[in-house]
Amino acid sequence: MSVIAANLQAVQQHVARTAQAVGRPINTIQLLAVSKTFSASAVEEAFNAGQRAFGENYVQEALDKIAALAHLRAALQWHMIGPIQSNKTRAIAEQFNWVHSVDRLKIAERLSAQRPQNLPPLQLCLQVNISGEASKSGVAANEVLALAHAIAALPRLQLRGLMAIPEPTATLEQQRQPFRALRLLLEQLNRDGLQLDTLSMGMSADLEAAILEGGTIVRVGSAIFGKRT
Repeated sequence: MSVIAANLQAVQQHVARTAQAVGRPINTIQLLAVSKTFSASAVEEAFNAGQRAFGENYVQEALDKIAALAHLRAALQWHMIGPIQSNKTRAIAEQFNWVHSVDRLKIAERLSAQRPQNLPPLQLCLQVNISGEASKSGVAANEVLALAHAIAALPRLQLRGLMAIPEPTATLEQQRQPFRALRLLLEQLNRDGLQLDTLSMGMSADLEAAILEGGTIVRVGSAIFGKRT
């Protein structure tokens, strides 16, 4: 078994144990392997070990990998999880299955207009600045409701839920607080008439807290692929 395959198995087991501890079925949590800065061959290695969904932060780097792995395209799910510039929306709309990092209506409108008719709707999460950090991307929590309704009305997109990257904290209870806030926000949106099912939250360091608070997509990179250089 390769190192990546062994790492992937260890992460899957960790996710399963955490889910079991809180009585959640394992199939309610999707593992997103964050492959940014790692090669197409590393992605293929993870694919051969059973992984299907991969997260990328940089559009051009992702496009190079998508092209290199064209022979696997039908089986792969590509997720855009990094900040989005207006001049990159067409490539995202044409090449990705999911986008987690939308925080402005203008970006959503461009993705909607540029999504090819022959592809299924682009699956989309709103990125929320849940910790209120000045340096972080994401829409403020008090602006989520209006933005979510505006995006949900756009064609060629399917709004699925919310994403956040909270400020790093030391203890499990501290880690849980922003994830709990994000879950409550999703519940509020659903009470307001939206039908959302996705909480993209939790990375290698705060995976348990995210699962405990209802995360449905956990984004793990270094624990699968190794240290980034």
